[in-house]
Amino acid sequence: MSETNYGEEHIRSLDWKEHIRLRPGMYIGKLGDGSSFDDGIYILLKEVLDNCIDEFVMGHGRKIEVTIDGPRVEVRDYGRGVPLGKVVDVVSKINTGAKYDSKAFKKSVGLNGVGTKAVNALSSYFRIESVREGQLKRAEFDRGVLRKDTKLEKSDEANGTRVVFEPDEQMFKQYLYREQHIERLLWNYCYLNTGLTILYNGRKFQSKNGLLDLLETKMDGEPLYPIIHLIGDDIEVAITHANHYGEEYYSFVNGQHTTQGGTHQGAFREAVAKTIKEHFKKDWESGDCRTGIVAAISVKVVEPVFESQTKTKLGSLEVEPGGQSMRSFIGDFLGRELDNFLHKNPTVAEVLQTRILQNERERKELSGIRKLARERAKKSNLHNKKLRDCRVHLNDPKKDDRKENSTLFITEGDSASGSITKSRDVETQAVFSLKGKPLNCYGLTKKVVYENEEFNLIQAALNIEDGMEGLRYNKIVIATDADVDGMHIRLLLMTFFLQFFPDLVKNDHLYILQTPLFRVRNKKETFYCYNDEERQRAIAKLGKSAEITRFKGLGEISPDEFKHFIGPDIRLEPVMITKDAKVNDLLSFYMGKNTPNRQEFIIGNLKVEKDLVEETAAEAAAARVREIAKKLEENEVEV
Repeated sequence: MSETNYGEEHIRSLDWKEHIRLRPGMYIGKLGDGSSFDDGIYILLKEVLDNCIDEFVMGHGRKIEVTIDGPRVEVRDYGRGVPLGKVVDVVSKINTGAKYDSKAFKKSVGLNGVGTKAVNALSSYFRIESVREGQLKRAEFDRGVLRKDTKLEKSDEANGTRVVFEPDEQMFKQYLYREQHIERLLWNYCYLNTGLTILYNGRKFQSKNGLLDLLETKMDGEPLYPIIHLIGDDIEVAITHANHYGEEYYSFVNGQHTTQGGTHQGAFREAVAKTIKEHFKKDWESGDCRTGIVAAISVKVVEPVFESQTKTKLGSLEVEPGGQSMRSFIGDFLGRELDNFLHKNPTVAEVLQTRILQNERERKELSGIRKLARERAKKSNLHNKKLRDCRVHLNDPKKDDRKENSTLFITEGDSASGSITKSRDVETQAVFSLKGKPLNCYGLTKKVVYENEEFNLIQAALNIEDGMEGLRYNKIVIATDADVDGMHIRLLLMTFFLQFFPDLVKNDHLYILQTPLFRVRNKKETFYCYNDEERQRAIAKLGKSAEITRFKGLGEISPDEFKHFIGPDIRLEPVMITKDAKVNDLLSFYMGKNTPNRQEFIIGNLKVEKDLVEETAAEAAAARVREIAKKLEENEVEV
């Protein structure tokens, strides 16, 4: 074995900005391109907004202005403003901030003194301005390097802080802000801070009823009973049940949306079932009490402990160091307030009991089918190799912290699944191969999930039979051909998830894989183009020597090429449910029985692709219409 020299010359110290740029995951979780709600560009925005929210919570400033124009983000609050002599330090000296003084920021979101330093280091342009009592202080940076440090100047502006930044394209490749992700972030701030007004590009975000407003917005259709809204010291909850499967939770700590739950959400789930069983004096299964539940919980915790820098999962066992446990705090509150509510509202209690008895009956009816289905799934996974798992789960399916980065590709056909399997990162990427087209499950009961082989095996692969807490992959990516059949399969899979596991979609776990339509190359360069505009730019760059290939299916892309499309530069389109969308209405229109209205919609919205073949646009359109019309007659395309 050869010896490796190791001496003092190998020890290196990095300054704060170098370390953040070298290890961004330690500070903002991941980089991404903006397609996922937890991509880095949103974390940068959140870090700045958290400081504004802390000012509001302390009673300073009831308005925040957010402007996003292309890559440039501007956030202005009307709090006290950063102390003028510390403007440079708070954004460029690690472990510098007011939140170490727990008296000033007792229940703050950001406690580690890193937030805006990460924004500064990861931005190609960063400016901070503070106004206090008629004086303004300004400093400008790029990638954490101070470029301008202006002297104090007079100002007529109101007190507060303005931060302007542009995420660095060297770090965030081809990023794009998605309106849905920004709006959800801003709405959550408003739901958790009644009285706060956020102006985003001129639009007003405001909530009067907190978590009650949140649930009313998130509900798909009418709740089974009016939302129960309970508020106490450092805790607020909203609870109802809906006519769907699964459990749907929105949990928050000190205003932070804990998308992965944590100790407070676990305590809440336990306390809800316990309180309901004790109220009715029944020994029901806890799962029967919670199936169909839609709930939100917000707690205030002193010096919260999170399991990552992005604060998406709470790890605190106590509401304050050395104080009451999280379990007893939430359990005592629900045991008192929810029980009182049910006593005072017998009609609500009766509806709740009816839903629980329905859940119990369905569970017992399915118990035998579930057992056979699990055995079939286990046998199929072992012998048919439909699931080619990743090492994250093969090594340790429960404890590996890389689960956050794991992905399952659901694809069609042997050739496509073979290309992805050979190209994937075996550590974190798994592949599930479909056999033919899935069933259109719209309007069917959950019994079909266990009786249909494909659906049962997908459910088993994801481990979501008993809820999202067992979900084995952070991203589920539908990878199908960009043709009529591929779109059909995509819609059938989306219907399956929306029908039986809507919380998987609502929590941003479902994506569509974008693969290039064209390859444009010459002997020196190769460009992969995802649309016609990119193809034209590539042709213009390469000139007459350009060789153009049109990819018509995933199976046509070689494994060597495919690795470029599912690696660090992967393009994913999130499947998102917008604020005003009603899932039942969407499924009924697109996946229900064929109607003249739907046929008109399909033909009216048909996209004509400009293939590199010798046929006119009119002929191409006519061919596509005939193809879809024929399948509609056969009731094969449920689009």
